[in-house]
Parts: sequence; C-alpha cells; structure tokens
Amino acid sequence: MSEQEPWQWDEPTWRGHVDRVRAGRPLRPASWPGGAKVAVALSFDSDHETPALRDGEVLPGKLAQGEYGARVGVPRILRLLARYEAPASFFMPAVSALLHHGEVKSYVDAGHEVALHGWIHERNTRLPAENERELALRAADTLERLAGVRPVGIRTPSWDFSAHTLRITRELGLRYDSSLMADDDCYELLADGEPTGVVELPVEWIGDDAPYFMMDRFASLRPYTPPRGVLGIWRDEFDAAYVEGGIFQLTMHPHIIGHRSRIAVLTELLEHIAGHEGVWFATHAQIVDHVLQEAP
Repeated sequence: MSEQEPWQWDEPTWRGHVDRVRAGRPLRPASWPGGAKVAVALSFDSDHETPALRDGEVLPGKLAQGEYGARVGVPRILRLLARYEAPASFFMPAVSALLHHGEVKSYVDAGHEVALHGWIHERNTRLPAENERELALRAADTLERLAGVRPVGIRTPSWDFSAHTLRITRELGLRYDSSLMADDDCYELLADGEPTGVVELPVEWIGDDAPYFMMDRFASLRPYTPPRGVLGIWRDEFDAAYVEGGIFQLTMHPHIIGHRSRIAVLTELLEHIAGHEGVWFATHAQIVDHVLQEAP
C-alpha cells in the first residue's frame, strides 16, 4: 500500500506532525538587566571548511573559501567585538574546532560563548536517529575538551531540525536551542504538547548573512543584495526590537561577514546600536539564563 498524500491525512496525523515540536509559553521578560531596553544577541557560525567536507568537496578551492573564515574573518570579528565590548556566541562544528588549533580558546578567553553546531555540519534531517545522536554527543565532548566548559546550547547545522533533535537536545542536558523560527523572542519548546524546559532563542533568514552574500559559480546562488542594503534591513530589525523591548538576534559566518566590505557593514551596525541608551549585549546563554530567571 502506498504512503498517503498529505491531503489524505486524517486529523490526528496532521496534528501529530504539527505538535511534535511546537512553541510553548512566551519568555519575554518584563525587563532586561540594568534596565536595558533591548537584548542584542550576536552569533557567529564558525563553519569554515566543514560544509565542503560534509558534501565530499575536498579540492582546495572550496576548502580555501572556508579557511578564510578562520584565517581572516575570526580575527577581524574578535577585534570588532572587543571594540564594542560585545560578548557573542560562537556556534562551531567540532571538526572546525579540531582543524583550527586555539580558536575555541580564543573565544573563551575573550569572554564569548562556544556552543554546539554539529560534528561536520552534517544534514541531521537525513541521518538515522542513532547517527544524529552519536555525532551530537561526540561534538559536545570535543567542544568541552577544547573550551574547558560544557556547551549549554545548540544551533543545528543549517537549522535542520529532525524528529529526533529535541530528544537528543534534552538528553544532552542543554538549556537552549537556536534553530527555529516561531517568534521574535524566546519561548519554551513543547514536545507533543508537553513543556520540555528547553528554551528556544529563535533565528530567521532575515537576520542571517548567508542568504544575502553566498556565491556558487556552478549554480544560481549569487550575492544579489548590496552590503549597504543588508545594513538597512538589519538596522530596521534592531530599531523595532528596541521599541518593542525584545531581542535583536543575528546569525553570521566568519567566512562570509569577515570580508572587508561586509565587516564594514557590521561595524556601522554596531555603531548604530551602541548609539542607543539601554542596550544589553549578551551571549545566547546569558539571555536564556535571564529569561528563565524572570519567567513566571
């Protein structure tokens, strides 16, 4: 018997798919630390060579493109964050951490957070559950060894979220995920309608540098939006978060945002943000800890 088409599903079937992982109670706090009006959550996915390695692209061209992130992008980013005294979260595949000796320590020494981002930037929605679990545990152990502290959060590679991801996240004892898109602000994740205690600090493609700037010469992928156009989008997103009293979250990649014309945009954005009173720059973990503390 062939598998049913979605239009043939009965109500328990389609409700079951929707309810497997769902947004629960909102977790916007009444106030931010020190009376701040907005929380700014800057994050960087230090993928480097791992997307190419994951896809079996082992020739020097693609690998060099990723290597730029570690060699040039990361130092530029760390200098910029230090200038604005802005702690950030670095989500790092374990293979990236192993390839670039000392990078994880440089994040920790500068007061930044290191969090999970898979083993080799694997596409976890294409993996059997046991393989997804084994890679997640292996990655957590590796980052703990290199950072000296166990990660408390995860961003799945490519924001892929399988039917098993939340269960694995809970098994790891992680406090938060940052891969889903059901709100602008934090919320608790539900599993089949039941609260999990895991906080979601949501992402969105609007606040990701990759859709604007990625390039593939063998496909139609091109950087169609000028850097200053992206600056305008991100500035508008920040301004609205400031008025609402919520979270402004960005997802960036050292091999993408780290180029000269793009780090200039991030610099202008941080100058705009720092020009406002009551801005709290915080890691994802710090924001999650605060919203849990303030949650009823």
